[in-house]
Amino acid sequence: MSDPVFLFGTLRHAPLRAAVLGGDAPAQVGQLPGYIVLEHAGYPVLVARDGASAFGSLLRPNATQLARLDLYESLFDYTRHSVPDGQGGHVWLYRPAQALTLIDAAPWVLADWVAQMGEAAILASTEIMALARVHSTEALSVRYPMLLAHACARLRGRSEPAPHNLRRAAQRDDVDSVSTAQPYAYFFGVQSDDLRFRRFDGTLSPVVRRAGFVMTDAVTVLPYDPVRDCVLLVEQFRYGLYLRDVANCWSLEAIAGRIDAGERPEGAALREAQEEASLKLSAGALRFVGQSYPSPGSISECLFQYVALCKLPEDDRAIGGLESEHEDIRRHVISFARLMQLVESGEIQNGPLLTTAYWLALNRDRLRAV
Repeated sequence: MSDPVFLFGTLRHAPLRAAVLGGDAPAQVGQLPGYIVLEHAGYPVLVARDGASAFGSLLRPNATQLARLDLYESLFDYTRHSVPDGQGGHVWLYRPAQALTLIDAAPWVLADWVAQMGEAAILASTEIMALARVHSTEALSVRYPMLLAHACARLRGRSEPAPHNLRRAAQRDDVDSVSTAQPYAYFFGVQSDDLRFRRFDGTLSPVVRRAGFVMTDAVTVLPYDPVRDCVLLVEQFRYGLYLRDVANCWSLEAIAGRIDAGERPEGAALREAQEEASLKLSAGALRFVGQSYPSPGSISECLFQYVALCKLPEDDRAIGGLESEHEDIRRHVISFARLMQLVESGEIQNGPLLTTAYWLALNRDRLRAV
């Protein structure tokens, strides 16, 4: 390919570029007159602007690298276009079919993005390019946002304390992965590993096969009004109950949702309260209940659970949820006594809500005394 590719965004970061292209691919510093790189939702957007000049990287990929670039960019609905380089030649660049109209947007800064999302993007992009060998582009375009959020969860997991007052003090070589496969990839993923693990007698086990559901981290929030001694629950149809063939597939739960890529658990809790129940909470209202794995034998999901102290509305049974996710969520404001009656009767079967309800029962007097 005679004309270079002008990279104006995240692929200027050499480690990410290597993950996408399958190896190091040196690039030269370049500029593209008539454009500026602005920030939209944390990501770079190339916008035409007279008198401006966008800084970027000029890359001359080989055929294999170009194919990988085309595939990677297609996951974000970007395609390759040829544009004048301002010096009598042309460069290739990737952009969406429809240009975004940005008003009062700030310039996008690569260093800021690298500090917040660089490491997670490398993990997610390495995995997405491996998945591309066996999964369709359509599936991968759905999978990537969840993979990026899962990469953030992996980084959180690596940085968290690992106390071992009772359990074993685990070392990195206590698990030996022989091979890994990911037979299913869409919104969620399934991963299968042939591995050996350290047994309690100190030896490694024979090679065993384990499979699990690859999910992101999530939050749950139980709003509690200490003055009125009442809580807010949400009710919605749940597919897992349908799969089990139960008589009633509508579940009473705490507010819950996935932690987006680059988002802190506390931020996700506040966002989900607004989306699911139209509650505007402050970070100071959150009380940490605990961090737990609902089913650690087969699911990677880690839950961050909270009680939120707030003034609750009357029980208007308002309907909420995001239309974009086809959510149909009804809220209920009930007394604490009614909550525990529902726990005892078995009408509440949601695990995180049960945990949080018992935590609230233990801490209710203290919270009401504040």
